[in-house]
Amino acid sequence: MLLHRIADLRPGEARRVVVAGIWSGCLLTANASLHPLRDAMGVAGGVDTLHWLFTATFLTMLAAVPIFGLAVAKLGRARLVPWVHRTLASNALLFFVVMQGWLGESPAIELWTARVFFVWTSVFNLFVISLFWSVMADLFAGADAKRLFGLISVGGSIGALAGPLLGGALALWADPSVLLVVVAIALELALVCMRAVNANPVGSANADAEPIGGSAFAGLGELLRSPALLSISAYVLLLTTSSTVVYFVQAEIIEREFVDDGTRTAVFAGIDFAVNALTLVLQGLLAGRLIRRLGMGVALAVLPIVTLVGLLALALAPALAPLIAMQVVRRACQYGIAKPAREVLFTAVDRSQRYKAKSLIDTVVYRGGDALTGWAFAGLVALGLGLGSIALVFAPLAAGWIALGLWLGRGHDR
Repeated sequence: MLLHRIADLRPGEARRVVVAGIWSGCLLTANASLHPLRDAMGVAGGVDTLHWLFTATFLTMLAAVPIFGLAVAKLGRARLVPWVHRTLASNALLFFVVMQGWLGESPAIELWTARVFFVWTSVFNLFVISLFWSVMADLFAGADAKRLFGLISVGGSIGALAGPLLGGALALWADPSVLLVVVAIALELALVCMRAVNANPVGSANADAEPIGGSAFAGLGELLRSPALLSISAYVLLLTTSSTVVYFVQAEIIEREFVDDGTRTAVFAGIDFAVNALTLVLQGLLAGRLIRRLGMGVALAVLPIVTLVGLLALALAPALAPLIAMQVVRRACQYGIAKPAREVLFTAVDRSQRYKAKSLIDTVVYRGGDALTGWAFAGLVALGLGLGSIALVFAPLAAGWIALGLWLGRGHDR
């Protein structure tokens, strides 16, 4: 069987890996469907207000994490995942109602809907994906995760390819808000996959399905007491710093080059499609082999290396073509190699850290980096720096990120 040759599958693993991949595919379809609409709405409110949106997202994360922590403490996996999915699906349908104008139409309503939607989409993205990988770390041991997480991610990339196609098509031929109905359906289909994966547990999966207990704020203490988790936090902080810088540069260039929301959404969707196509190749053919043969250090260092090269390229030519090339390659390496490798790191921590501290890293640390970088970007613009100069300012951080990735990965291998 092809899967056995690609990932060195053991007897009985193929079905669970395929179902987990479909689950990931449903989530990434939902997320990728929202992504171009989110980017277009962020630009619609003015690029000069993006740092405020990132700050609002960070503050929303601060409020949401204790609620999620309480749910983790009280609910087993079989109840936690449906609660998160159906809460977010209800939100999506509410946005659909508002965007259809059923609650009234005015420029103020449209502007604030765009702002709230931008923040909500950022929360959706991090919580639903973080929860999925927490469950995967429950179900697969560390050695198995190194073999299989890249392959499971292939399902996500296949699903993510559908998202930009839907987003681009609906942006040009129909009302993009219909994507929100697609999101609600995808979240419900993901729950069907979750039940199928849990129906065939391996090892301690049944025990891991029990509530974790503890307090809503336990994740913060676990994070601060663990050098390993603090190192992962630093890696994520540098990741989000570089991503936010490139995102702001992208927003500036897209706003300059294109004037209407439909075209901007289509351009964003085209970038996302190219990213997901390349990611699919990296996940299916390279990620697992790279992690097993060259080690976690190399796998975690690939993205910082690509980012450094891309920032230097933007410093020389802050234009549309190099921007698109950098975004496609950088984000493909992020999702195709760095993301599976980073999730493997959480197989080495205990279950409470895997859910509570991990959610804190994936949400508050991630969006905190967004907010800080957003204000730093706005400050550099206020000082009169151009896009190329700003890219050059952040390049040394990417160099330090390379060293951190090598150190963190080699420590995990040991």
